[in-house]
Amino acid sequence: MPQRVRWGIVGVGDVTERKSGPAFQQADRSELVAVMRRDAAKAADFAARHAVPRWYDDADALIADPEVDAVYIATPPDSHRDYVERVAAAGKPVYVEKPMARTATECRAMIDACETAGVPLFVAYYRRAMPRFEIARELISGGRLGEVRSVIIRTQHPGPDLSGGLPWRLDPQVSGGGLFVDLGSHTLDWLDHVFGPVTEAAGRASHPLAGPGSVETVVSASFRFAGGVSAVGLWDFDAAERVDRIEIIGTEGSLALSSFGPEPLMLTSGGVTEEIAAPYPDVVQRPLVQGIVDVLTGRAHTAVSTGESALRTASVVDAVLADYRAEHGISFWAVAGSGLRFRRSPE
Repeated sequence: MPQRVRWGIVGVGDVTERKSGPAFQQADRSELVAVMRRDAAKAADFAARHAVPRWYDDADALIADPEVDAVYIATPPDSHRDYVERVAAAGKPVYVEKPMARTATECRAMIDACETAGVPLFVAYYRRAMPRFEIARELISGGRLGEVRSVIIRTQHPGPDLSGGLPWRLDPQVSGGGLFVDLGSHTLDWLDHVFGPVTEAAGRASHPLAGPGSVETVVSASFRFAGGVSAVGLWDFDAAERVDRIEIIGTEGSLALSSFGPEPLMLTSGGVTEEIAAPYPDVVQRPLVQGIVDVLTGRAHTAVSTGESALRTASVVDAVLADYRAEHGISFWAVAGSGLRFRRSPE
């Protein structure tokens, strides 16, 4: 086992500026030694601003660098499978941004490539490790709500500005779907961490955001978790107001929290509501990155977010968007052998 992990990043875009990039420099026994972007000037600029020793404009060169021990892939989802397979073939551990890929089928191929190469695969569903969400999970598992039986998710955003063209997150061939895939997957993955795998999922998506064949705007869905908890969710990304709320309902209380904001957790029991401070860390991926470094240096056995756990989330997204993708000719979709029972919504 190495005493330190020397990281390289493929794709130094916006997410690496604050959310993830500094985590590799701040985590114990970790350092960021190389970055890559196809635009050489932007790669060099990132390296200079973040005191990274080397930069590349070719991914294979970074992957082959003998001083890079592990690689973080922070490109859009349509390239995740290709890069993961390249890193795995080089025999190096790989950490990939969320969503893990466009579909569960692509996720399974990535897992297979890493298993064949004998290297670990981690995924950046960082809420699994953030203190804010660990506080919420401990309240639930500690019995403060009694027996949890249901969850309600509501996420609304005002519509995006499309005057400058279609962002890649709204191009299904690049992203796999719209903001339900990009943002909603965070919530679904954390609920998997709290309540176990989803065993049943059904949903309906509608209202192409940027015209025929484009990503979904409105998504409604229902889920059932392995432990018997039922959940319903509504996501609307062209709404008049912004709403971000997860409500977890038990026999003795309820817990309300936002998935994307720093507001206090709201624990209600016996008619009394208690505010519990649970701020975001300055670098949101640092707790998860630290856990991954601990695994790679032999100080921990498992990480909380792996290819297998992220595959489950991708399978749920596939189930919810199946009808919409078929109706709009989004043709990359295929069912993965995940064990999830796919149910089409009634017409």
